Amino acid sequence: MNITHIMTKPTKHKWTFSARFRRQAFGWRSQPAILRVNEAVTEIKATARQDQMLAAEGAVLFLEKLSPALEQVDSSSGAIGTAVNNAIETLVPIIAQAPADEVTRGGWLERLWKAVEEDDIPYIEILATSWGGLCRTPKLASHWADELIDPVRITWSEDRKTGGGYFKGTAACLSALCAAGRYPEVLSLLDLAPYKFWHYRQWGVKALVAMGRQAEALRYAEDSTGINEPVIAIAASCEEILLASGLAEEAYRRYAIAANQKTTYLATFRAIARKYPHKGARDMLADLVASSPGNEGKWFAAAKSAGLYSEAIDLANRTPCDPRTLTRAARDMKSREPLFAVEAGMTALRWLAAGYGYEITSFDVREAFHFTMEAARHVGCDSDVLGRIRVLVESDVSTNRMVSTILCAEPGMLTR
Repeated sequence: MNITHIMTKPTKHKWTFSARFRRQAFGWRSQPAILRVNEAVTEIKATARQDQMLAAEGAVLFLEKLSPALEQVDSSSGAIGTAVNNAIETLVPIIAQAPADEVTRGGWLERLWKAVEEDDIPYIEILATSWGGLCRTPKLASHWADELIDPVRITWSEDRKTGGGYFKGTAACLSALCAAGRYPEVLSLLDLAPYKFWHYRQWGVKALVAMGRQAEALRYAEDSTGINEPVIAIAASCEEILLASGLAEEAYRRYAIAANQKTTYLATFRAIARKYPHKGARDMLADLVASSPGNEGKWFAAAKSAGLYSEAIDLANRTPCDPRTLTRAARDMKSREPLFAVEAGMTALRWLAAGYGYEITSFDVREAFHFTMEAARHVGCDSDVLGRIRVLVESDVSTNRMVSTILCAEPGMLTR
């Protein structure tokens, strides 16, 4: 990609990260590399608060040096890839928002594109999906779209014939076309694709929405689903269209659960609750529980966070729940909601006696017992609770009887 221009001379600045990101600077170890990546991002962000142009120049320099420096790093754990992706997500807005003239920005894009082309691992390929934003102006975006569109057409034509075509600039081209407002061309180009790939078809959805064709955009997105396609991302796109159209109830019914899957059940519940404040917590919890049969106990923390204490205890008793989660609930609520804390602690002991929990120690058992009894004393039912614990101990038929052995040594447990 050659654009003839005269580069504006950048501000002289000595970046700390620059010397650290030499080619193959980190060997195979990922942790030193991750540390340096995070330090470089911090340095650039700090500069951006004082000088946007200088920070953008630093971000471009960093992205140029990144892949060569990391090319020997062991990426099998995915940790370095995550660090790089997070860095790119942070730095792209710094470059995009810098008040650069067209000549300077054109120079940045040339340098970044060269880095993308030489990125063999690859580490910075997601940069292409932000190409339209990096162009900033429709004019520059249109220029890049013109540069990239023919190679995309040729590659997809070859892929149809041989099944082996690939061009690094496909996402960049689609992003640039959208940024340039050339929406019909996005759709006509995607019609040439030899397969349905959400990574590319998401631009078709964006184009249809931009043209005010929301219903078509929904159908286009749903038609992108496949065995290896990202269900969560597709559902999130559909959900966003409906929410933006004021159809919150339909968005909730059709896509909320699929679109907001997080790393924990509690995080999933909170994500949906933030998007749908009109929905009652009890109804929302019931819908989530119904969506994952056999995992009722894992929604305990979500129910507790919503103040649905009786529902939380019911869920924790229906299927296994992490005993430590239940013990923490007993600890945190022993003064505020002692009856709930008693039941949470009793349920923790029940699952511990049944052998559930990861790397359980005697400390875990004693904690559950002590917090349960503290809560019981707050409401004056400690004798009854102690009796319930004795019954649990006597009915312990586990192989090692660890819970029974530990609790029998506690003061008061053997006293009738």
